[in-house]
Amino acid sequence: MTERNELTVIKLLPPLSRRLLPLAVCAAIAIALVFLRMAPAAESSPPPAPSTEDPNAPCLGCHGDSELAMTFPDGEALSLSLDEEAYRQSVHGDKLNCLDCHEQNRRYPHPLPEVSGRREYAQAEYELCKRCHFKNYTLTLDSVHFEAMSKGFAYAPLCTDCHTAHTMTEIRESRTQIAEACSKCHRSIYEEYASSIHGSALLEENPDVPVCTTCHGVHNIPSATTASFRLGSLDLCAGCHANKELMDKYGISSNVLKTYLDDFHGKTAGFYQKEPSEVWPETPVCADCHGVHDIKSVDDPESQVIKENLLATCRKCHPDASANFPSAWLSHYEPSLDKAPLVYLVKMYYRMLIPFMVGGLALYIMLDLWRLARNR
Repeated sequence: MTERNELTVIKLLPPLSRRLLPLAVCAAIAIALVFLRMAPAAESSPPPAPSTEDPNAPCLGCHGDSELAMTFPDGEALSLSLDEEAYRQSVHGDKLNCLDCHEQNRRYPHPLPEVSGRREYAQAEYELCKRCHFKNYTLTLDSVHFEAMSKGFAYAPLCTDCHTAHTMTEIRESRTQIAEACSKCHRSIYEEYASSIHGSALLEENPDVPVCTTCHGVHNIPSATTASFRLGSLDLCAGCHANKELMDKYGISSNVLKTYLDDFHGKTAGFYQKEPSEVWPETPVCADCHGVHDIKSVDDPESQVIKENLLATCRKCHPDASANFPSAWLSHYEPSLDKAPLVYLVKMYYRMLIPFMVGGLALYIMLDLWRLARNR
């Protein structure tokens, strides 16, 4: 058909059809494109193979340089070098890429952090951890560490202070790492602990002894100077020392909490448990006699509860205590014919006397009631 004839046909179409004609042409082209895309895969070129390049390679190209560093406005320097092998062995090594945490560094040159020094930079970056560890992050908000930071103490511990930034490992692999992490800030306490019965065993990789987090918690660490922590320390110690299976392993009595609660100190502590948590318990607890971080074996010459040192320990609360004052304490022993036989015999006497007296009284009352009923 010639161009003239086509024009003639178009002119013969009704006006509405002439307006719809361009839409029909476009629709036909779109349908043709759809059919082309649905053609068999064999007739089209294969898709490009996915890239196998390490996404961290561009980062490590620079940060693998051991001399790479940056200097903050206050003059402090921060190494920007990363040990790739150490990172690969960390808990994040096979889970996270560099840009998962450092999103702001997708651009190059990287934007400079608007901080004056290393500590400000650490504080600005530490909240990155809450993207994945939100539960643990929220727990830290109730800790003594966050309280210190909220009061302006710049060196209150952050996530990276304890776990490091790029070489964090599973803490269950070595419990000594927990104590070593705490020692960064609490060095003098760590040295006391390391010389204690617990710390020396930990350094030998004994899995049964308590470490810092056993008593103080992990992320929501409370203040150890509160009345509630002091009274709660009884349960902390009992967590191990009332465990018969564990204590039998080391030839230690598992009745220490029971005997404590049965004596005059423990009875008083029991009364305080019914008081509000703000009330300070004015009674000795485990740590007052045995020590806090420097706990020694009971047969150690430096132990606070060995016989030679016991009077000095008692005088912390009883300054006028005489030389025979400690004899009133049974040393966590339950009275028996071998240990405190007089106390044991008196105890057994009352165990028989009291039921006999109560039973006799009840029998007397019943017989009296029976007599009254019979004489009516």
